[in-house]
Amino acid sequence: MRGGPRPALAASAGVSAGCMVDVTLAGLGLGAVVAAMPHLFDAIRLAGVAYLVFLAIKTLRTPIGATGPASAVRPSRAFRDGFVVNITNPKVILFILAFVPQFVDPARGNVLGQFLIFGGVIAVGGFLVNGAVGYFAGGLGKVLARSARVERALRYASASVFGLLAVKLAWESRA
Repeated sequence: MRGGPRPALAASAGVSAGCMVDVTLAGLGLGAVVAAMPHLFDAIRLAGVAYLVFLAIKTLRTPIGATGPASAVRPSRAFRDGFVVNITNPKVILFILAFVPQFVDPARGNVLGQFLIFGGVIAVGGFLVNGAVGYFAGGLGKVLARSARVERALRYASASVFGLLAVKLAWESRA
């Protein structure tokens, strides 16, 4: 909401690119590696927790009024943030590991290619949905952020969401 429509679309593209990394890793056997080395999942989970805590602190420490046009979110930074959030989110990785393989037919050969096709469908669909939501929320955010009071409320809400997600992720155990 703070960055506007263009960074929202860039963040959505970053999430989709991260999805393709997750799908590629799944296609290359990440599921087998995680099953053999459960501590690897914990490392991915803790990296996600650390990044969410970083985002919460950064959101709270940014001075009110510092999100105006002079310091607008660059689309490249929004892309990077969306990408990092996605690849450090173990739920996305687990979803892909649980969902995509049921559609892959090893008898047809090129298992990685099949993973990439199905992952591409997920990434494009996710981009369209997340991009639309982000685009319209970004437009609304530009209007709402004109008020320091509203900006402060949005900032506390965003930091709270990041913090609560970090706590939830930290306390979850392996499935």
